[in-house]
Amino acid sequence: MIKPLFGNNQINQLAFVVKDIKAANEAFTKLLGVKKTEPFLTGDSSISKVIYKGKPTESRSKLVFLNTPTVQLELIEPDENPGTMREFLDKVGEGIHHIAFDVDSIDTYLPVMEEKGYPVLQTGEFTFSEGRYVYVDTEKDHKTLIELLESQEPRDTEWQRPEDENRGPLLGTNKVEQLAIVVKDLDAAADTYCQLLGVEKPEVIYSAPRELTNVIYKGEPTEAKSKYLFIQTPLIQLELIEPGDSPSTWKDHLDTYGEGVHHISFVVNDMDEKVKMLEEMGYPVIQTGNFYNGKGRYAYMDTTSTFKVIIELLERF
Repeated sequence: MIKPLFGNNQINQLAFVVKDIKAANEAFTKLLGVKKTEPFLTGDSSISKVIYKGKPTESRSKLVFLNTPTVQLELIEPDENPGTMREFLDKVGEGIHHIAFDVDSIDTYLPVMEEKGYPVLQTGEFTFSEGRYVYVDTEKDHKTLIELLESQEPRDTEWQRPEDENRGPLLGTNKVEQLAIVVKDLDAAADTYCQLLGVEKPEVIYSAPRELTNVIYKGEPTEAKSKYLFIQTPLIQLELIEPGDSPSTWKDHLDTYGEGVHHISFVVNDMDEKVKMLEEMGYPVIQTGNFYNGKGRYAYMDTTSTFKVIIELLERF
């Protein structure tokens, strides 16, 4: 039996770096239909003890944690001091900065990552509870950073409904179903993630004929050639996608931004209604199509201006 590198394979957090945490908090709170919480500022260096690339830094960030029925979303607005979030915002822009795992001992699992060639990028301590974190530089192989969280007390993972009971999730659900990553080499990325998560490598799926998938990208039919696979974790499904040479949102992402997070997904009812609603809110459709097995359909919405990532709507038949 394969063992996860961290002793568990529960991806429990997706973290977004943003320029304006007040605006992002407002938007995500409405999207998810959860109780609004106010941002807080991390402690100064005497409390947070941040070490970035081997050197102490005065880096501080405003944070918001939003719990969903699956993963927790973390919003981060960094200050101007050196730090991994500041570097990400300056070089990449707003978007998903890392995924996180809870571990019982950072000291136990960090050497495992370092032995595999993943150096420490940043460390620090929690502000309002007993605990610490470390960011490991896994960008090359995992296409995003990985954070290890060590807490002396259980983290609050319960999501709370908003005070206004009539204000539900914008999409009718606040369950984040999937995190999808575009890669150049599907087999290599899958091997790396399966080793990390301690799971058997899933079957590779090849894009079906256009007559079945009926893919429309930027208003034009396309074969949208690709191969992909799905890795199931306790809270969220991980999708790895290697685009082919025909036009698609995945190929466009790879050509424009390189490898990395492409979208997060929500399963919805009445997709046409949800697509229309989002379009009227100023979020156009990028690509639509049917599942490779004919058991559903999808729509990618250009929500990056507000939510810093593409949102995929999934409708299962």
